[in-house]
Amino acid sequence: MQALILSFIASALVSFLIVRYEHLHARYSGDHDLSGVQKFHVHIAPRIGGIAVLIGIFVGLSSRLWIDQAVWKLAMWVLIAALPAFGAGLIEDFTKAVSVRMRLLATFLSALIAGYVLDAWIVNVQIPGLDWLLSIPVIAIMFTCFAVAGLSNAFNLIDGYNGLVSGVGIIILLAIAYVGFCVHDYLIMACSFAGIGALVGFLLWNYPRGLLFLGDGGAYLLGFWIAELSILLVTRNPQVSKWFPVLVCIYPIFETLFTIYRRLVLKQVSAGRPDSVHLHQIIFRRLVRWSVGTKESQQITLRNSLTSIYLWLLCALAVIPAALFWNYHWVLKGFVVLFAISYVWLYRMLVKFKTPRYLIMRNP
Repeated sequence: MQALILSFIASALVSFLIVRYEHLHARYSGDHDLSGVQKFHVHIAPRIGGIAVLIGIFVGLSSRLWIDQAVWKLAMWVLIAALPAFGAGLIEDFTKAVSVRMRLLATFLSALIAGYVLDAWIVNVQIPGLDWLLSIPVIAIMFTCFAVAGLSNAFNLIDGYNGLVSGVGIIILLAIAYVGFCVHDYLIMACSFAGIGALVGFLLWNYPRGLLFLGDGGAYLLGFWIAELSILLVTRNPQVSKWFPVLVCIYPIFETLFTIYRRLVLKQVSAGRPDSVHLHQIIFRRLVRWSVGTKESQQITLRNSLTSIYLWLLCALAVIPAALFWNYHWVLKGFVVLFAISYVWLYRMLVKFKTPRYLIMRNP
């Protein structure tokens, strides 16, 4: 709990300083693009909240130095490995000039560092045939880097509304911490609690008013942090099903896969071309009818924040069974399929204007 408390205090304090002295850095750190297809905020705010999360995690993990130096050393290596992914995203936040390809390459580098130092490679996914391929070291290394980079980018993809990605991150890290507790893995618990505390400290300034954004640096850091903790959890504890990380992260994973399918197959455009028809964006337009049409900034911000609640619940519907059945891979596989079917059904209902009335949030 020390890691959680210290990371919360440090993150909240740094977030406050970023917001308090916004006038000194807003020219470089502010999100000035309010008209992009994926923009749903009404005022300029710093998009460097990832700095607060990074510092919060560091401070939280530093408490382990006097409790368990072995855990502290491994945790610091995970944090050091995250720096290329975080750095590329942070540079993008300041310059708007780092391509998605370069950010993915930086995340590949982070995965390589973590894999080499911590021996964190995916060598088994409980799928016949693929497990044989992953027994080949080169393929295992490439698969691990691809998985880490993909999940990191997935968290960046869903980062669109106040509190959305950080709230999803907290829910997922709670499940990872719980399973770490079940298998007595104190490294996983410490890193998870440090991440949770840092995200909660950031949320104080991000939700619901949107005074500070996580930014690409924060999103890539969060995605990498969760990806590496997931890999370490299953590699250090063979009793944990390899499908636990898949189900616990299925919302950002499936959102990314569905987006690629929608763009490449349905629209026949580049998979990297931005659009405004992600699930969270459709929920914003079709389900959250709070003050639709108003131009009052407070009402628009409230509508923005209410959208995140739907996605938190959707994420929790996958995370809860993942935490309950973390060592039953066939049950986890079944819930992965069920989530995919449910996601497609919900998306189709929203697009076809057939959404159940009880899901629509209107003005009282």
